[in-house]
Amino acid sequence: MAAKLRKGDKVIVLAGKDKGKEGTIASVNPSAGKAVVEGVNIAIRHTRQTQTDQGGRLPKAMPIQLSNLALLDSNGKATRVGFREEDGKKVRFAKTTGETV
Repeated sequence: MAAKLRKGDKVIVLAGKDKGKEGTIASVNPSAGKAVVEGVNIAIRHTRQTQTDQGGRLPKAMPIQLSNLALLDSNGKATRVGFREEDGKKVRFAKTTGETV
């Protein structure tokens, strides 16, 4: 199945402790159905000190389910994603506005 959400998309969180927060997708794991969104679902990770790194308790964005994310359209509202063909290419479009993403 084609990816409805991709790296670099602006999304909003629909459910969970960070509901309503917005961010940009940093990475997507399609097989697990999860994505890492910058500034969302932050957890403290303890890292060991190395010669190049100070270590300590560092905040890290953890993966979040794709079903809990919605794409932001040009109006800044959550929208679903559809697919259509334009000039022989399959493109994504926002269902609320009809604009290509």
